[in-house]
Amino acid sequence: MPIATVNPANGELIRSFDALGEEETERRITAAAETFRQYRTTPFERRAAWLNRAADLLDEDRDTIARTMTVEMGKPITAARAEAAKCAKAMRWYADRAEGLLADEHPDPADVTDSGASRALVRYRPLGVVLAVMPWNFPLWQVVRFAAPALMAGNVGLLKHASNVPQTALYLEDLFHRAGFPAGCFRTLLIGSGAVEAVLRDPRVVAATLTGSEPAGRAVAATAGDEVKKTVLELGGSDPYLVLPSADVEKAAATAVTARVQNNGQSCIAAKRFIVHTDVYDAFAERFTAGMRALTVGDPLEEVTDIGPLSTEQGRTDLEELVDDAVGRGAEALCGGRRPDKLGGGLENGWFYEPTVLAGITTAMRIHREETFGPVATLYRVADLDEAIHLANDTPFGLSSNVWTRDQGEQEQCARDLEAGGVFFNGMTASHPALPFGGIKRSGYGRELAGHGIREFCNATTLWYGPEAS
Repeated sequence: MPIATVNPANGELIRSFDALGEEETERRITAAAETFRQYRTTPFERRAAWLNRAADLLDEDRDTIARTMTVEMGKPITAARAEAAKCAKAMRWYADRAEGLLADEHPDPADVTDSGASRALVRYRPLGVVLAVMPWNFPLWQVVRFAAPALMAGNVGLLKHASNVPQTALYLEDLFHRAGFPAGCFRTLLIGSGAVEAVLRDPRVVAATLTGSEPAGRAVAATAGDEVKKTVLELGGSDPYLVLPSADVEKAAATAVTARVQNNGQSCIAAKRFIVHTDVYDAFAERFTAGMRALTVGDPLEEVTDIGPLSTEQGRTDLEELVDDAVGRGAEALCGGRRPDKLGGGLENGWFYEPTVLAGITTAMRIHREETFGPVATLYRVADLDEAIHLANDTPFGLSSNVWTRDQGEQEQCARDLEAGGVFFNGMTASHPALPFGGIKRSGYGRELAGHGIREFCNATTLWYGPEAS
């Protein structure tokens, strides 16, 4: 993929960029490594001041950077503004709490005296230069949820962003520089995917984090494993959305629409498989389909637009193939299932797809196993909770899940048995600075956000003091 801004609403090339050469990439890695030597000793108070300043600048820039994101990858402008606001909130959260999250841990003296220690403690120390390989779907948030904790921990970052959001990538570098962080603390590398391996193998790069596709995660994990370097991976998801008889069906259906089409349906944690108890299936399906059908598809820069284009033409093609395969094998399209007609205003060249609900899904269909990255939902009818949980777990992914029930026993069973990094009851999955985020199975490993996320790229150092050292 070329490094370029191509407006997915009309296919227009806005701006292209030359990839960094080896010499410039080397200079940036060198600067990052040199900066880390001093930055690692910077007091928390100073790091927090810089990060709070970055949050203030982002608030000031919200309308401008929101428009940039929308033009680069197609999210509705209202969602883009909300993403920028969320990033500023996360920056302030880590600025206020990082020192406490990384405070020394002191075991009970009685637990260590038999080792001969007069005292012992655990101290969290930064690792160094961390490579972040980030996706286009939340081009600010995916980066900030790595960068805010990493910078507060004393690490420095190199960003290899998706090639279709280069202007957002450059904005992030500029934002942290304007906020006062030393120049080498956060640098953007405009490089292609083929150049990632060389950067990760550089001995000065000590770890990597990736959010993206399973093939990309496998490639980064394989290289990092060969180099014995720490990685955190957040990959795909095919999140189940269970609706059980005690649920508020009207609210569950309304929330399901938002849960499925957030970010034009291009979200790893978007609900994708709607597994509904037979007692409430018809009522849910009717309300959910009506809600999906009522969404406005159009120019993502317009305030009234609910659904913008998919980010790339290939992404739409991939989605169409999944839908066509399902319908060809007997699935019923309750709504959508095609490209929209008569958008006008030059949008006929954009990569749009109608909000779609498919019923009658079977295990023979590709869509049962593969992630749908777009506004397409699959509906399943089940007889009881055990069948619902079995179907929910019948996926190679395990990112998050949603369960609608007022029955505490059912809640406890789902909390125990659902194979996912999160279970959200009577609401939709969302990431939040105070809650750890990540998955299991082929959705990846490690955690972002909360205290778990800031410690992922720290050296948990055991400090042991003998009697003569106290």
